[in-house]
Amino acid sequence: MDGLQDETNQGVEGSVQRQPEPQGDGRAQQAAQVEADGDAAKARMDYEAALKERDTKIAELEGQIAEAAKSAESAEKLHAEMAELKRRGEEERVGFELQLAGARNVKAAKALLSDHGGDVEALKEAESWLFGAGAPAPAQTGATGLPNAGAAADEGTQMKRWRRIAGIEGDKE
Repeated sequence: MDGLQDETNQGVEGSVQRQPEPQGDGRAQQAAQVEADGDAAKARMDYEAALKERDTKIAELEGQIAEAAKSAESAEKLHAEMAELKRRGEEERVGFELQLAGARNVKAAKALLSDHGGDVEALKEAESWLFGAGAPAPAQTGATGLPNAGAAADEGTQMKRWRRIAGIEGDKE
């Protein structure tokens, strides 16, 4: 039966691949392999931890970038608003200066102001027609500007005139 068993074992051994059994030094190799596998597992865990840490840091930085972008947007918006307020304030200041200088038409004076470097006094000298003389002209009386010839100067003269018109010149009350 030994022959038969050998033959059966050979047949089985031929189809099944056997790993060579470690000999004396095999245990050291197995220990080294286990240690290498442990080091590899530890390295893998360290690597995975490093990846998680990196991903967390990336997410944190993306959040900071998003906030900075929002801040930059709002800062840009505020800068634009401030520039608009400064522009309006400058326009109002120029308008007040032109009014104080006696401009007859502030809008026309603003249009010509840029031709004179923004200097109100230079505009006033160059375009004197645009600025009033200061005091208004006296009001005209009558068509020619002279007093009416038939107008009474005082109350007594006025009463005499009305009596004459009414035809009762001689009557006195």
